[in-house]
Amino acid sequence: MTRDRSAAVLKLLRPSVQALPLYDPGADPEQVAQHCAGQPLLKLSNNENPLGVAPAALAVLRDYRPELLGLYPDPACLALRHALGERLDTHPSQLIIGNGSENLLELLCLAFLDPGDRVVTQSPCFGLHEIFPLMMAAQVTKVAPHPDFSCNLGAWRSALAGPSKMLLISNPSNPLGTIFDQQALAQLIGAAASDTLLVIDEAYYEYACADPDFPEVLGLLRAQHRPWIVLRTFSKAYGLAGLRVGYGIASDASLVAALDRVRTPYNINQLAQQAALAALGDQQHVARSRAFAAQVRAPMIEALGAAGFQVAPSRTHFLFIDTGVDAQEVNRRLLAQAMIIKAWREPGYETCIRMTLAQPDDNARFLAGLQQAVQALR
Repeated sequence: MTRDRSAAVLKLLRPSVQALPLYDPGADPEQVAQHCAGQPLLKLSNNENPLGVAPAALAVLRDYRPELLGLYPDPACLALRHALGERLDTHPSQLIIGNGSENLLELLCLAFLDPGDRVVTQSPCFGLHEIFPLMMAAQVTKVAPHPDFSCNLGAWRSALAGPSKMLLISNPSNPLGTIFDQQALAQLIGAAASDTLLVIDEAYYEYACADPDFPEVLGLLRAQHRPWIVLRTFSKAYGLAGLRVGYGIASDASLVAALDRVRTPYNINQLAQQAALAALGDQQHVARSRAFAAQVRAPMIEALGAAGFQVAPSRTHFLFIDTGVDAQEVNRRLLAQAMIIKAWREPGYETCIRMTLAQPDDNARFLAGLQQAVQALR
């Protein structure tokens, strides 16, 4: 009976969904802890903020009135949109709030992609940059960097020479942590056809925005006579990953209205809206998070390089490391030591892992475990 039902489901399922790869969230911490009793768990797989939640958001959550949980949240997120509008010098009608910025990626694909449309993105890429377009039966063209992880502008120009419905890039890159500087980003945008929708995913914006090489993307895009949207999130530097709040800054209100047509009306819960609003005012926490990342990143990259590993030149709070051996095997050996990282499965990067920077003692523990795992596999 179960087999018959499964066959019936597959028969009804859209072919593009049948072929979709599953998003890899990393190992489940509870299961890892059960199998590694006595060892402290070290979770370095999801790029969560090692400094935790913005204190201002915590204060709001502690004082939240529980009777409000029986009421629907504001479907338009007006208070949060107005606060973001003031900070970004943007009219609230050009802002949209999502259940994490990945929700906005999904809405963009639902609203704009037809079967056969072409999306150009980077490789290695954030999994959903590929999965959501494929869900809509779009074609995905991925552009790889040079072997040293630097931007290959020639490859980008070639990829963008043909028709494309959407240019979807992350800056800083996830998983590399590298950035497109002002000149490179301007050339990428200039290479795209005038009818290409530009989607710039800046989920890690706060970690790189103080870097003199990091582009001021809103100024660059506001000079464009085409639709565009920049995606950011409260999950990373603000520490609200568990509440799922992202936002988009759009070229005009019509783009937001298009996304509203495919958005569920109450996609951001009350707690998340209030916490995000408070976190937005806690820029001290953002600054501390950025400074901490810079403080631990440089010595970690140096130590990994001295140990013989190639590391992408990250400007974020995570590192992309070529281990030189099967990343899945490295992952299994680290899990046995109660350490969770992200083993990359994308073709061409099967020896690479991504790890979130943590406290110095935890970083040292990871490095020792990584060396031990790799040595055993060589």
